[in-house]
Amino acid sequence: MVSSSKSKDFQDGVDADALRSTMATDQNVMQKHAAFFDRNHDGLVYPWETFQGFRAIGAGYLLSMAGAVFINLSLSGTTRPGKFPSLLFPIEVKNIQMGKHGSDSGVYDSEGRFVPSKFDEIFCKYARTHANALTSDELMAMLKSNREPKDYKGWIGSWTEWKALYTLCKDENGLLRRETIKAVYDGSLFEHLERERAAAKAKATV
Repeated sequence: MVSSSKSKDFQDGVDADALRSTMATDQNVMQKHAAFFDRNHDGLVYPWETFQGFRAIGAGYLLSMAGAVFINLSLSGTTRPGKFPSLLFPIEVKNIQMGKHGSDSGVYDSEGRFVPSKFDEIFCKYARTHANALTSDELMAMLKSNREPKDYKGWIGSWTEWKALYTLCKDENGLLRRETIKAVYDGSLFEHLERERAAAKAKATV
């Protein structure tokens, strides 16, 4: 199991990131989550920026490419209502809540706001091995339970999101911890991972 000091360091880091983010912007948490991938801060996320964002948090080339294609193809049209389709497939950060798919956890509401009771429900229902973490099997049980009938797009969307999170953020014992999942939802995890990875690379070059 991960040491308590390591877990506390992670929690302190993401809490500080979340506080800075809250002070700096009035975006809802879903917009903060998406804004990380807006690498040039113009309010739009293009596929190459999604790719760069994935690489910045430690994803491999294949996962980054697959994520960029899947995410931008899925969300470009829904986040640009009334606009002519673009072959560049941009995502509008301000409308990211419009891309909310079915068969999800319900932790974001229809306006992109965080719903604490739904977040707590994840662990009350599915965290059987550890009170504040999910195993791979428990994660899959949650995804299966959340499936809405014939909502195939939602099934794929949820599986892709959670599988990527688990691959990137599980601990040494294969657990996806509560503080990690919370940091995804409040928009602080990606910035924390990017800084952590940059620091590790800088240390390696010394």
